[in-house]
Amino acid sequence: MNEANIGLSPDTRQKIISVLSNVLADQYVLCTKTRNYHWNVTGEDFAQYHKLFEEQYSAIDEDIDEVAERIRALGGKTIATLTEFLKSARLKEHAGEFPSAKTMIGNLLTDHETVIRNLRNDIEICDDVDDVGTEDFLTQLMEKHEKTAWMLRATIEN
Repeated sequence: MNEANIGLSPDTRQKIISVLSNVLADQYVLCTKTRNYHWNVTGEDFAQYHKLFEEQYSAIDEDIDEVAERIRALGGKTIATLTEFLKSARLKEHAGEFPSAKTMIGNLLTDHETVIRNLRNDIEICDDVDDVGTEDFLTQLMEKHEKTAWMLRATIEN
């Protein structure tokens, strides 16, 4: 297979692929957690939250595909197993927990804010190695998470 000749050294590309693998894992964990909440939410606002969680996991699922394709565009192979995702993720699962709808919203807000902070650091790494394309890609992804965090925050405000 031909190596990607896109103006980034092999070492730089590998560094960025590693960063993107962490991003991919975080997106996967967040998508799975959001889908779990979609399936398991209960309470008087069930229909509203059920729909909200479905919209969110669908959007994250699209982001997962975009991150994986960015890794491939840089000449890398994507991680693609649950074991690899959990090993590379910076987010934590809450296995076996079925919190209230409001707690679910709070947990997702915390995760989106964690993703935002992680992406800010990841963007700096891309900037340090002059990978403008991935820097822009991650900035756009961060902006999506900022919007979702705002919406979640507004949902649980008194």
